[in-house]
Parts: sequence; C-alpha cells; structure tokens
Amino acid sequence: MKVAVVTGCSSGIGMHTAYALARDGYRIYATMRDTAKGGPVMETAQKEGLDVRVLPLDVTDMDTISSATETILKESGRIDVLVNNAGYGQMGTLEETPLIEHRQQFETNYFGVVAMIQAVLPTMRSQRSGRIVNIGSVAGRIGFPCSSPYIASKFAMEGLTESLRYELDGFGIQTTIIEPGVVKTPFFKSMKITEPKDQTYQKLVDHIMSGLQMMVHMGTSPEEVARVIQKAIDDEFMLPRYMAGQDAAMFMEARGTKTDAEFEAYMKKEIFPG
Repeated sequence: MKVAVVTGCSSGIGMHTAYALARDGYRIYATMRDTAKGGPVMETAQKEGLDVRVLPLDVTDMDTISSATETILKESGRIDVLVNNAGYGQMGTLEETPLIEHRQQFETNYFGVVAMIQAVLPTMRSQRSGRIVNIGSVAGRIGFPCSSPYIASKFAMEGLTESLRYELDGFGIQTTIIEPGVVKTPFFKSMKITEPKDQTYQKLVDHIMSGLQMMVHMGTSPEEVARVIQKAIDDEFMLPRYMAGQDAAMFMEARGTKTDAEFEAYMKKEIFPG
C-alpha cells in the first residue's frame, strides 16, 4: 500500500491531485483546514471506490500537523508521498501592504511547507524512501507587479526545494517543485487584496487584476496540473522542477532566450502594457 498526504484538498489542484493519485492506487490523506469543505472529495471517492480519507490540517498550526501525522502513521504505518499544495495569494503593492500581511503570506506558503516536510521526514528517512512535491509557480521564477509577498514566497520555495534535493538524496528521498502558470481554480476568489490608497497604485493594481482575470479564462485546468504532479511522482528519478501549462512554458522560454533588460522590456510591452 502506497500512502500519500496532500495539503489544501478542498478544491483545485489539491483536490484533483488526490483523485489522480487515488486512482493510481494510493491511499490518500486529503487534508484541509475546514473539513466541512471535504464533502465533494468524499462524494467522488465513494462514487469511484477510492481510498481517500479527509483529515483536518492547518499548515500554520503545529498541533494539527502533529495530530494528522500521528493519525496517518497509526492507521497506515508509512508515508510515501507528501504534496505541499496549501497556499494562497496576497495582492497589493509592497509599500501599502502591511508587514503583517507579508509575514502571514510566508507563514502559509513557505513556513507551512517547512513544517510539513519536518513532520514527514523522520518517517521517510526510516523507510529510506519518499517523494516530496512542492507546488510552486512560474511566479517563483519570474517577478510580477503588485504581488511581491506571493512572488517572494514562491521564490523561497524554489531555493528550499533545490537545497533539499542535495540534503535528502542519501536517504532515498526525492524532492521536486511543480511550476504552474495561471490555473482555473478558486485561487483568485480567495486571494487577499490590499486596496491601494495612492491613485497611481490604484490604476496599476486595477490593470494587473484585469489582466489576471483574462489569463484565468485561458488558464490551465487543475486536472492538467494534477497529471504533471502524478508524472513527477511516477518518474523513476524526479526532475528538479516540472512546468505545467502553456503560459508557464511561454514565460520561461522568453526568460531563457533574453537578457534581463530584454526580458523586462518584453514583460512591460507584452504582459503589462499601459
């Protein structure tokens, strides 16, 4: 029996990753802050006969992390895969976004990932095997305006993942990061926005938000991202990173073929004109 733990499973990428891995024979622990939102997950699991169990877990609350980990090990005795998906986006200019909002963004998107990895590593090291998948973003490789807390948290995830690949290699534990572009999920509905007071900032934020809404309509489905995650887990040797979505590929192709100055000019002209 293979056991996978997926955070942030109430919707979107987490939910569809739970389905994909369960259909592949994994016992899934679908974790979420509010298990009242777990109805759709359990309905699908029961309908398809999937081995999915919903557990309460808030990645910013060590008590819930410890409790969930203890439950998983008591029931299943092992953890083969951890998918760190829980997170949210903080929008707003750096100047006008309160420092506490920057800290809270990192508490979930970065320190929550660290806490989850620390919780599963003793088990994975004793097994001499395990797979850790961090859900990053193309925004962890490329900066965007009016979202510096989110961008910074995803850049941090890149460094964390790359460092862990060296640290854990001798224990038979593989680590990777998934880099989606814009995904059609409730992510943007749950986004936190610091409303600007300065008129110039207001025009910029409105412009960026309008562009993001357009990109969502053309974005990648969460099912497609889940397939990329499943491929990464199934690969004999996980690559350092996997891109998901045509927009992510487009951004990274442009980034790789241009100088810093050329890429900045390209972004201003093609992505954020006006």
